[in-house]
Amino acid sequence: MIAKYRLLALDMDGTLLNDEQLITPETEKWIKKAVEAGVHVCLSTGRAFRSALPYAEQLGLQTPMVTVNGSEVWRAPHELYRRSLMDPVLVTQMYEIAQQYGIWFWAYSLDEVHKRDNWDGNVEGREWLKFGYQTEDDDIRHKLLLQLQDMGGLEITNSSPYNLEINPLGVNKAAGIREVCKLLGIDMSQVVAVGDSLNDLSVIQQAGLGVAMGNAQKTVKQEADVVVASNNKDGIAEVIQKYILAEAKIITAATVAVK
Repeated sequence: MIAKYRLLALDMDGTLLNDEQLITPETEKWIKKAVEAGVHVCLSTGRAFRSALPYAEQLGLQTPMVTVNGSEVWRAPHELYRRSLMDPVLVTQMYEIAQQYGIWFWAYSLDEVHKRDNWDGNVEGREWLKFGYQTEDDDIRHKLLLQLQDMGGLEITNSSPYNLEINPLGVNKAAGIREVCKLLGIDMSQVVAVGDSLNDLSVIQQAGLGVAMGNAQKTVKQEADVVVASNNKDGIAEVIQKYILAEAKIITAATVAVK
């Protein structure tokens, strides 16, 4: 079976995982069918590598991974290909903004996730990948967004309607998946990218087929080529059945007819 789409790029939270943080048996079954059909399945997540790895292992994936919204690209699990670090000066500035508003924040360094309740102030002594804020106060979040935009040099997205996630400018899932395509010798037109939040938007816009989950944020649904069922109703299984394996059968049938 020849697949039109060669790479399935999967966001994790709100996409691959249901609300209980699990891959359902149905979704796992269809991912394995896609792999058997020769499709590369790549986890493309805002999570850190160590948080994403158990799910890659559950699915038996040995393919590249994109973690921390594109700050890291892995040639294969445990084999780092590229890492983009954030300027510690920016981390300090973003920490001070969190203090100014008194809101919850987190920052990913190479060794751990630093939050408001375990922040030790050692910014210069670490290598940083991502910073994030969480607040359900729309007014504060809007002011925060404007302040971050004024700083410049930042890629600002979210992984839920109530947070903001910040990476270095140019570091995003689309850039990460482009590097994965080079590693695999394929084109972005051969990619199906699936997600639910603004940190998925760049890759959904640039992939051959951009897919929004049924639970996706409004902007993501508007920009996607198709919308499937939610993360709690096996939307990924639908993607694979309708848009990957069905396309592969059509191509196979056409090839046989030509022969």
